Amino acid sequence: MRTIVFGEVKWEVPTCGHHAHVSVFGAVNVLNGDTVLHRAVAANATTFLDFLKILKSRYPDQLIVLVLDNARIHHAKMVRDFLRQEGESFHLIFLPPYSPQLNPIERLWKWLKDAVIANVFHKDQMDIDQAIARFMEYIDQQPEEVLRRLGCAA
Repeated sequence: MRTIVFGEVKWEVPTCGHHAHVSVFGAVNVLNGDTVLHRAVAANATTFLDFLKILKSRYPDQLIVLVLDNARIHHAKMVRDFLRQEGESFHLIFLPPYSPQLNPIERLWKWLKDAVIANVFHKDQMDIDQAIARFMEYIDQQPEEVLRRLGCAA
């Protein structure tokens, strides 16, 4: 609990005491609004590789084109080795530095933050995770809205 004093009025604002977070990897099929979101304990090369395997199992016989920033985890040796083994299954497009506006998934992240995080007190990491799970269930049922919010609707 943190106490904040403004003039003569005193408010007590509940806080977690630390910055709880949940890592989420995501991809959107810009043709039909299908989303693949993967919650992970951390954002590292191992969990990114897990996400790539999930994508591969979801789209086993299709070329998967991913637009990525240049985070170190996207270039890790274990990721490169996996991509080399998968051959033509993946095509990665790396954006220039400081250009998140070029990646449609960033609009999904903004939507998630606005719907789940902004102006909401989550008592702990599990509460955040449950709110994200509800958001994921919602967008799974709303592919047209996903496309519209990403600017990919026809």
